[in-house]
Amino acid sequence: MSIPKAIFSVLLLVFLSCSSDDGGATILEGSRLDEMLAEREVVLANVIACAASNVDPTKVSVFLYPRPNASNIRYYETVSAEDDKDDFSNYSLREPPLFDVFNGFLLRYEVEPEREKWVIVTFEEGGMVHVSNPIRLKQLSGPTEYLSDNVIVDFSEGNMPQFTWVDGRITDSIIYFHVISDAENELLSGTYTLERQFQYYKLENVVLNITEETPPTLTMDTTYTFTLLAVSEDNWVNLFSEVPFIIEN
Repeated sequence: MSIPKAIFSVLLLVFLSCSSDDGGATILEGSRLDEMLAEREVVLANVIACAASNVDPTKVSVFLYPRPNASNIRYYETVSAEDDKDDFSNYSLREPPLFDVFNGFLLRYEVEPEREKWVIVTFEEGGMVHVSNPIRLKQLSGPTEYLSDNVIVDFSEGNMPQFTWVDGRITDSIIYFHVISDAENELLSGTYTLERQFQYYKLENVVLNITEETPPTLTMDTTYTFTLLAVSEDNWVNLFSEVPFIIEN
């Protein structure tokens, strides 16, 4: 995709029995999102997160950026997509497996939902609970498209390559997340643009930058990877592209 405080511990002790939903991940009974937030200072829309169906369409990945001081990351979901996404009482805590992405710079929950639904991810930071915007799972109605031939890399400026791309079959993406990573899968830069263009490492058209340090200069004859996620207004990834590249002498 939250709180090891007294009230949460009591809830876990009272509801030790668990049940499983269609995705097979554990549901902790009695752990609704509204109940958890009731006694806490809350910051809404302050967790960067989105979701994509995998190449295996039965699985969905929910990605999040855990800021360096984030802790107690939690995943909540509704029963179906027909539930009111803005009513936190519709969201129940679950514990699907959590994996590192880009060596832990990002994280990824993996779920196997039979139905489409809404998802919210939370974490603690600075004594407050930070909550993502609702994420609409669309693994049935609009599965994520995986392409690699939709990205053009322009090396005319040497070690500052420019990437341009086109949308796939779904064209309602409103923002684009792109990562440059090295051969060890370390994230060098993570940026968002509204335009279908990004140049490393120019920030003129970048609307959100999660790069934590100034990234290194790209070197010649070294393999890097450009990863692209095209994201809709409800935080579903319409398109996923992964393109390796080498800057040649």
